[in-house]
Order: sequence, then C-alpha cells, then structure tokens
Amino acid sequence: MKFALAALLTLATHAPAVHGFGVVGSRLARSPSAFHNTQRANLATSAGAFSATSRLSAKVDRLTEPNGQLMKDVDVFIFDCDGVIWRGDSVIDNVKETLAKLRKEGKKCFFVTNNSTKSRAGYKKKFDSLGLDVAAEEIFSSSFAVAAHFEQTKFLEKKKGKKVFVLGEIGVCDELDMIGVPWIGGPQDEGKVAPMQPGGKVEHDHDVGAVVVGFDRHINYYKIQYAQLCINENEDCEFIATNLDAVTHLTDAQEWAGNGSMVGAIKGCTGQEPNLVGKPSALMIDYIADKENLDRSKICMVGDRLDTDILFGQNNGLKTCLVLSGVTSEEKLLSDDNKVAPDFYADSIADFFVKASA
Repeated sequence: MKFALAALLTLATHAPAVHGFGVVGSRLARSPSAFHNTQRANLATSAGAFSATSRLSAKVDRLTEPNGQLMKDVDVFIFDCDGVIWRGDSVIDNVKETLAKLRKEGKKCFFVTNNSTKSRAGYKKKFDSLGLDVAAEEIFSSSFAVAAHFEQTKFLEKKKGKKVFVLGEIGVCDELDMIGVPWIGGPQDEGKVAPMQPGGKVEHDHDVGAVVVGFDRHINYYKIQYAQLCINENEDCEFIATNLDAVTHLTDAQEWAGNGSMVGAIKGCTGQEPNLVGKPSALMIDYIADKENLDRSKICMVGDRLDTDILFGQNNGLKTCLVLSGVTSEEKLLSDDNKVAPDFYADSIADFFVKASA
C-alpha cells in the first residue's frame, strides 16, 4: 500500500499529517477454571504448575540467549510504551541503555502506543522528559491512528459538513486539527453535568458524523449521554475506538481501568460494536512497513499485553516478544486459559543483552 502525502515523513516538534490504512480488530477470549476437590487441591496445584511449565517450554521460549534467539534474525524492533519503556512517569530499569545498544548494533526502533491521550508531538515531549533519545518519526500513537482512519475513509469528502465528537483527551483533538477534521467535545466537556431534573435533556449536534472514544481521565455521564445520542440518533454516525485495553498505567503504583471500560460504556448504551484503529489493528504496522520498506519477517513486536501487542505482531507477520515488566505476569502467560503464545518472553527489554558477569 502506497501513501501519497510526503508531508507525513517530515516530523519535527509538531504532529504530522497522516495517512490511512486498513483497520482490523480482534480480542482474546478467556475462560475461568477451578479445582472442585478441596482434599486434592494442593497436589493438583503442584501438578498443574508443572504441567503448565512443560507446555510453555514447548510453545514459548524464555529469552536466555538473545544473540542466537533474537538479534541475528531481527533488524527492526517495535516497542509498546506503557509497561515496556515506562510505567506511569518512571522509565523501566535499563531501558535507556538497552535502546542505545540496539541502535549501536544498527537496529531500527519504533514506538507504538495505544494510549490516545497525547498526539505524536506530545509523546515526543514525554520521551524527551524521561531522557530517552527518540525521534518524532519513530513514534506512533492511537490518536495518530484515528486521524489516519479518517484520511483513509475520506471523511471530509464523503461527510461534507460533518464533524467528530471526541470522548477523550487532547491527543485525538490535536491529530484531527492537523488534518483539518472539525471536532467538538474532548477537554471542552470536562466538568459538564447532564441536566437530569424533570424535563431535562442533553441537546446534541445532529451534524456529528463520527464519535471517537479514547481514554479519558475526566469521563462523565454527560459525555456518555452525548456519545450515545450521536450514535443512536444521527444517521450513519460511525463509532470509533482508539483501543480496547482493559487496564493502563496511570502511575507506577497500580493498574488503572483502561479505555476498554469507556468503550464498553458506549457499547452498552448503543448496542454497537466500534471500529478499532489501535493495536491489534493492522493500521500502524502497514504504515511503518511501507514507509521503511521493511521485511516483516525481520521485525519483532515487543509488548506487555497478549491481546493487543502480541496479537498485533502475530496477525501481521511479525516475530513477537512478551515482556513481564507490564500488565502480563508469567503466571498468566503459563495459564491454560491463555491461547496467545509469543515467540519469546523476557523479564524486560534489558534481557535483550546478556549481562556481563561480575
């Protein structure tokens, strides 16, 4: 797939123009399991742990010899950010040094995040603030993916006079500004209260042709009501989700409810399924692979989530490496309920290089 807008390739400190790509989505199904015989619980637990470890050995390799297992076959690394590069506002141990070593060995690095709260320019500032030397052209966010989707679907041409309602933060709004798509909502709706007294109603704009739901730390009932009115009452109004992540890292102290909870609220009141533009959609990898003329078999997707990062890699012909520095534990990876097996797993990306012996 070729893209016509050369302006996208020249990124400095501002968010770029964007291009469109195909959109695909999928989610991981899980089922619970339990022991019913309490008298055998301890033995069953021990046996189950041994069995899980044996199965893991057959389908997932721990990264113990990175040169032989990974480095020799990979030219490009695509990293998730939250849980891989940082947690909240703290860089994960030895990430800076690892990235420097990868670049020294001639590896290309890209950073793809499902977090839509910042534009690409906003993420560049975050990398800078954390002391990480990352070029703006190497950063891709789901806020960028939203704008790319509107370019691909020719929103401005096919829905003349229409605008976008944003349930989300400034990142999506900034990216829409860069391509000239009019929007309402976003940070402007923070603190608004729905008039729920007798006879009260929320008046909505009938010219809204799409609703984008991204992560929003200031979500409120007014925004949910406004979104459902647009989707349910406006003709041909598209419902778009930046991502379906169940949890996210707002701080390094705990996991927080992610955009999946916000998308779920809108699904619940509209009965509609969203068009997904973030991982595991193919949108961003299509752009990266085309822009850099890359062999996908030489790319490794590195992430901390099975149902977004690893599926993103697997669905698009990439090698995959799960790191345990984010939301996925080794126990979850080994679980019988898990059906997504990465090629390798490691504690963090610091394991990409063998530590020197003391």
